[in-house]
Amino acid sequence: MSRDPLLPIAPARVKALVLPIGRIKRERFTTFVDRLHTEHVVHLRDISPDGRPNRNMFSPLAFPDGAMFYELITHQPPPSHLALSPFDLYREPLVLIAITDGSELASTVFSKRMSSGRTVEENNIRCLYQELEDLRDRYPKILVHQVLIFDYVPSKEKPVSIPEGLITIPPAEQHKRTTMKTVMCDISRLVLAEMTTLAKSFEGMSFIDSPGNASGRHGNSSTIGGEEPAGLSRRNSQYALPTGHRSSSTSGIPDRSHVRMSMPPVPSKGGVFGSGGSTPNRPSTPVTNRSGLSNPPTTFEQISGVANGSEPTSPEQTTPARPDTAEGFRTQSQDRISVQGFGPGGLNDRWRTKGKCRVQIVLGSLYLQAGRWSNAVKELTEAATVAKSINDHVWHGKALELITISLLLLGWAGLEFQVPTILHPPVEKGSNVQTQLQEAEARNPRQSRWLRHLQVFLPDLLERIIGLYSRISAEHLPPLPLSEALIRFCKILTALHVNDGELGQKSIDMIVFGKLPEKRLTTSPRFNIIPPRTQVVASLFRAMPASASELLTTTDRIVILSGIASVLGVLGLERKKAMVVRELVSVLIGGLVEARTRGAADVGIHPAAGLVALNGLGAQTNGATGSGALELGEGDIEQGIDAFLSLLLKTYGIVGEDLVSTTLDHSDTGVVERIQRQSAARSFGLLGTKLNILRLCINFSEALPDFAGVLKYSSDLLRTAGSGVAPGPKRKDAYPAISKDEQARLMASILKTSNLSKRLGMGHLAADYWDEFLLRGVKLEPLPTTRMPVPHAKSVLPNVTTARTSQDVNPFIYNPFLKQPDSSAVERVLVAGEAASFRITLQNPFEIEVDVESIRLESEGAEFESAVESTIIGPYRTQVLRMSGTPKSAGTLKITGAIVQIRGCRERRFPIFPDPWMPDSETKIKAIGLGALALHSTSSMATQKLKPEQLELNVIAPQPVVVVKSSTLPQASVMILEGERQAFSVTLENLSTTTPVDFLLFSFQDSTQEALQTALSDRDATAAELYEYELILAKKQALKLRNRGEGKRFIPPGQSATFEFEILGKPGLTSGTIQVDYAHLGVPHDEVEERFFTRRVSQELTITVNASVEVSRMDLLPLRGSIPEPLWRRTGYKEKPAAADLTADEYCLLVLDLRNSWPSNMIVELESDDGARVEEHILPGNTNRVILPIRRIYLEDPHAFIPALNPSRKRQFVVSTKISPELERANREAFWYRERILDSLRATWRATSGSERQGAVELRSMRLTSRMIEAVKVDEVGIAIELVDSSLSSSEEDDGEGGYDKACHVVYVDEFFELRVRMTNRTDTPIYPLLRWMPALSHRPTNVSIDFTRKFAWNGTLQQVLPVLPAKGSLEVSTGVTALCRGEFEVMASVEETRLWVPSEEEEKKKRASRAGGRPRSETETLMDAVLGKRERRIWHSRRPCVVVVKDRD
Repeated sequence: MSRDPLLPIAPARVKALVLPIGRIKRERFTTFVDRLHTEHVVHLRDISPDGRPNRNMFSPLAFPDGAMFYELITHQPPPSHLALSPFDLYREPLVLIAITDGSELASTVFSKRMSSGRTVEENNIRCLYQELEDLRDRYPKILVHQVLIFDYVPSKEKPVSIPEGLITIPPAEQHKRTTMKTVMCDISRLVLAEMTTLAKSFEGMSFIDSPGNASGRHGNSSTIGGEEPAGLSRRNSQYALPTGHRSSSTSGIPDRSHVRMSMPPVPSKGGVFGSGGSTPNRPSTPVTNRSGLSNPPTTFEQISGVANGSEPTSPEQTTPARPDTAEGFRTQSQDRISVQGFGPGGLNDRWRTKGKCRVQIVLGSLYLQAGRWSNAVKELTEAATVAKSINDHVWHGKALELITISLLLLGWAGLEFQVPTILHPPVEKGSNVQTQLQEAEARNPRQSRWLRHLQVFLPDLLERIIGLYSRISAEHLPPLPLSEALIRFCKILTALHVNDGELGQKSIDMIVFGKLPEKRLTTSPRFNIIPPRTQVVASLFRAMPASASELLTTTDRIVILSGIASVLGVLGLERKKAMVVRELVSVLIGGLVEARTRGAADVGIHPAAGLVALNGLGAQTNGATGSGALELGEGDIEQGIDAFLSLLLKTYGIVGEDLVSTTLDHSDTGVVERIQRQSAARSFGLLGTKLNILRLCINFSEALPDFAGVLKYSSDLLRTAGSGVAPGPKRKDAYPAISKDEQARLMASILKTSNLSKRLGMGHLAADYWDEFLLRGVKLEPLPTTRMPVPHAKSVLPNVTTARTSQDVNPFIYNPFLKQPDSSAVERVLVAGEAASFRITLQNPFEIEVDVESIRLESEGAEFESAVESTIIGPYRTQVLRMSGTPKSAGTLKITGAIVQIRGCRERRFPIFPDPWMPDSETKIKAIGLGALALHSTSSMATQKLKPEQLELNVIAPQPVVVVKSSTLPQASVMILEGERQAFSVTLENLSTTTPVDFLLFSFQDSTQEALQTALSDRDATAAELYEYELILAKKQALKLRNRGEGKRFIPPGQSATFEFEILGKPGLTSGTIQVDYAHLGVPHDEVEERFFTRRVSQELTITVNASVEVSRMDLLPLRGSIPEPLWRRTGYKEKPAAADLTADEYCLLVLDLRNSWPSNMIVELESDDGARVEEHILPGNTNRVILPIRRIYLEDPHAFIPALNPSRKRQFVVSTKISPELERANREAFWYRERILDSLRATWRATSGSERQGAVELRSMRLTSRMIEAVKVDEVGIAIELVDSSLSSSEEDDGEGGYDKACHVVYVDEFFELRVRMTNRTDTPIYPLLRWMPALSHRPTNVSIDFTRKFAWNGTLQQVLPVLPAKGSLEVSTGVTALCRGEFEVMASVEETRLWVPSEEEEKKKRASRAGGRPRSETETLMDAVLGKRERRIWHSRRPCVVVVKDRD
């Protein structure tokens, strides 16, 4: 039979308190109890009846087919249980069995007081007898007291007589088949005999209160006898017969004149199972929620101490209430009895009927415990009928429950019975019952009729009993018996449901003995089985303790929750079971902590000392098992607690591994499978629930205390709260699900527990680190630039390919030697015997620091020696650790991972997971319950790809080492002015004594190149900007090699070589690098293998460029009139140009503002191509203006495409969709005029004080505006206007000499004169011209100046179409005019194209043939239209007006 206290037949069992006595070990005591439990079922036919006539009320001869069921307990029932007696009579122990070890009798004297015996054995037997008497005095209410001496071998020489009350049992090897059975039968005989006395005492009671509703008037206290005085106790009477009977007085005051003489009075505080004071008004359940612990001791030693005479203390023992308080007496109105209530049918008669009914139910309960089931059914049926008639709901339900148990036991014994009518369902359900009976008979015709009827009645019957217990009335059942009754009923219904609704042998065995079914149920629906599973679960959860405010002790809560969990487990509802177990663990924690605190206080340790002090105590007393405070054995922890918590964690899908993780596979495959398994567990269940479960497990392990459990569940909590992913650089979904404070507490707990384990000699205990992605990368850190072997392809060698014909390269040709080595390349190169540095990337997705005690690299292939480092990983970050390693031999080397020891965790191997990874989310759910976890695990392993990485390295032979020996620049720094050039030299030394350097290549870098390269890569840059960048990059290099000889560069071993370089000062230049790539090839370049390695040495230069002379402003101005003579002298012309060349049509003025930014006098020389030269002295900080006449420029095609200096960027047109064609034409025009001006000018500066410095002035900062372009450009069509009048003298006609001089022609009013326009076509194509005359009054507003009415007259029209103006030709047009009034007139002219000139096919062929090589240009016109827009008609205006002054002749 199961030892389950909530077995359905628990009210039929006799509780026997088993205590150790004398000298006995724990293991021996447990073994003897197990031997005794094998005979816990005693059949009445095997029991001899008692010979005394007044002890035959429960004689076994009356019902030999019955049996008595014993429940052996090793602890005292708490007062909260005893308060339920006699309603639940089975809760009070009726038998006390004291067990001792017979093998210890002859070894040591138990007590020195018993020293009168002949031998030690005799003295000890007398001592046992005396202790038995003490037990009788200490437990007077127990019916039978017996001492069992196990493994007793009597002495043959000096036999000792055994006193009455002591039973000897031989060793197991001398046992007969009936030895233990005989012992239990003898005890049962005494129990049945003493039950008569107990029954008589109940018969003498007038009223029994319901549990939790004790009345001050009719109180029964918590003793077995309702009216027994608190100062008297019941004593077993197998040695003394009673001489009196109990009083039948109805008064609530104890009557001391009628007392059982077999029960001598004892002090009022001595009875453990009695109430030491007045009758309580509620069950003695502790009110406080803090402790929840009951009075009885919880350890083996405490139980032994109680048996040896020590008095246990309990916070739950209440002091007697004072008579003048509400707890002692009821109010006067409550005790008042109405006179009208006497007589038949009155209140007093109803009270007496209820009292007799309840006494009869208690007697029926005694018959049930005595195995007289038929008598129990008879008594209980009569009592149930009366209780129903008087609406005594609680006792009515109790009677029905006991009848049901009696019928089940009759069915178990195979006896036929008749279901009492009181158990039948109501009349309104009769038809339904008949249908169910017919269906049950059809399913199993061989089933017994009486069992079939009980099977059909049971679901509704139990529901009715629950309704009676739960009915709200003046008397109601306390939470404890109600919850236990609900669980017992649900176990009966579960037995029916598991066996397909049939009450047969299997279901009865489950009910009587608690046998588990052979096949566990799943979550598959079972709708056709009565009772359905939903009904069982609904009733079961009504037994859940509603809140902590209920009057339940911790032990009661544990028992209730355990019973609920067991029923749910049998029903196959694992998740509901886990929910209840979770609540159970939380209740256990409080109890364990309280028990641990009490245990610490008992041994003199402060309760706040916590886990460390109690564990130290446990290590001393229990062999360092970590359970000293609770006296738990090592086997209990390993086999019981772990399995219990593992079942809970598995049900909720906790992310974790087994407790013993030293056997975990840390290979790449094992780690990947573990990650996928944990990922599947993360996708199962609710995260918050998992975290709460793990918190409970941690608290539970700390309360035990269990070091391994604390470490495991703390790491599992961190693992479950973590994201379990390898986040990328910008991902934010890796935050843990718990707070930072909780993470810190868990980490501190792991460290504290690990350190304590080591101090206690349990160094093997450690946690498993919670993040499998700890190692996110192992990379070879680049070696120092002087020692780094850089791989190159053979094609990059000079003279190997046509693109690279020398060792010094064009800036526009890709230079692979300037490229930095790629640190993420698959293959890395190391030099044998030289230490290399590695970058170890460690991940910490938690907000706590992780202390890495040791880390070293794991490798395969070539011999490799790794250093051992330690570090602390900061919170929530990816941290880089640098550590070194040295390859010992050449070959292939693989870095496969790292061996890491985290403080508080086991040392283990971690693979490398450099790529971000997170599990794929499942969109379909194809399983329910725990089946979903297995499905997720299978699918994740099949779909998710996760592969660790290995770092492959190549170890090569040694190479020479070259260093910079010296430089002519002090401290490798130089100060230079803008535009200045300086030369310096660098000496290189070969440190190798055996290997020469036969390959040297120089490359240059400076601080301006990056900005230029960035600008060149800008897609929005215009063609002019790209040209400017390329010009600076190609022709104005900051560093270059001076002696660019093509001779072979060679440095012998141990010797030096000197090379000269030149530096140019330019804005933005702050640093420069001379990079030398060198190697020992040993063979000519064309014989080198496909790959070779070079090393690199660099000379870093710090350059300070100061400003010298800069152009702060520039302008271009047109000339008006002739150039003055002083200006010609300042320009430095060797001889004045001819007058024909000094017209304003040929020259314009260039104005430059030059600023001297250097603190020294500067001489600036500005020179043009036509011989003009200006020299200007500029003081420091001053700005001088320099004026230089330059020739105006004519461009054949000012809109030509802008060329590219970079050969790789050969393009004919720069097409931009972001600017309009007009703006593109303006940009190209400004570019070409600026280039022509810069080509014709040269500017240099020279310092006149301090060190001799000279350089060039940067003129490329000039930018031309449209006004400047108009001043410097020469139009395609020139327009000259002159006045022709034969009456004018030659001197007057010459007044216009001087080009743009404001020439005034004087004419007279009303006289005729002629205006002539000369048009010159400077282009290569003819023009269709349209001439417009535009006369106007001088110095007048526009609206007035163009009003010619009676002021000016002319012949014909002012606008006329002219014949074709040939290419490179001219055309003159004249017209007659007359001035009608005096004044000053200005005559302008403009020429406009009437239509575009389209060349003929022959002309186009000739034009193509005239090009170099005769290569045709396809789609040229289309591209021009795309860039510059379609060709449009042009218009030209005269640059200077013809001024006519009209006077009167008089």
